[in-house]
Amino acid sequence: MAHRIIQAGDSRSFPAAHAFLIGAIANGDIHVYIGARVGEAFTRSTNRDQCTAHLVELGDECLGVHTGEARGNEGSNVLGFARFRMGSAEPSNLIELVKQPQTSPAALVACKALFELFGFKVAVCSDVPGRIVNRLIRPYLNAALRRLDERLASAGDLDATLKMGLGYPEGPIALLERTGLAAHFDVTQALYEWTGDAAFAPARRARVAKLRGAAQG
Repeated sequence: MAHRIIQAGDSRSFPAAHAFLIGAIANGDIHVYIGARVGEAFTRSTNRDQCTAHLVELGDECLGVHTGEARGNEGSNVLGFARFRMGSAEPSNLIELVKQPQTSPAALVACKALFELFGFKVAVCSDVPGRIVNRLIRPYLNAALRRLDERLASAGDLDATLKMGLGYPEGPIALLERTGLAAHFDVTQALYEWTGDAAFAPARRARVAKLRGAAQG
C-alpha cells in the first residue's frame, strides 16, 4: 500500500528522517497529513473519497476537531494517528490509530497495514482526547508527584519502590525529570480541559516547571 506525505509544519511523530517519510510517493493512495498545522492542510484537501484513506496526525485533540461530528455517527475513510512520545524523549515505536464510530473498515485495515509495513506496533482506539497511553499514565504520574509533595518518601525511594515492586524499568519521578515536567504539564492541562476529570489536573510540580520555563524563556 503506497502513501503520500502532506507536511504542514514540524511533526511530533516524525521529527527527523524516517523510513516512513522516505518511503512515501507523490501519488500514494493513503494521504498522511503531518505537522503542527495539519488542520489547515486537511481542510484544503479535496476529492477525499477517491483515496483509500486519509491519516491526520493528532496532538491531544480528537479527530472530530478536523472531520466534524454528527450525533455519534461520524466516520469515513479519515483516521487519526499519533506516534507515542513521552515529552522530549525520542518517539516510540507505538502508533495509536484513531477510529470513529462509522470509520470505514477497509480504511482501518489499510492504515494499520501501512504502519505495520514500516515496523510499527499499532494500537487502535476510539476518538477520545489523549488516546490510550496518556489517559492511563498521566494520572499515575500526577499521583507520584503529589505523593512526593506529601513527603510519603523521597523521590529516589518512590522510584526504587515502584521499580522493585512492580518491575517498572524506570520510576515515575526519574521518567518525568528525563522527559520534562513542563511537557507533562502541557499534556495534563489539555486533558483536564477536555475531560474535566480531576485525575488529569496538573500536579503542582509540573505547573512550577512550566511557569519557571516561561519566566526563563
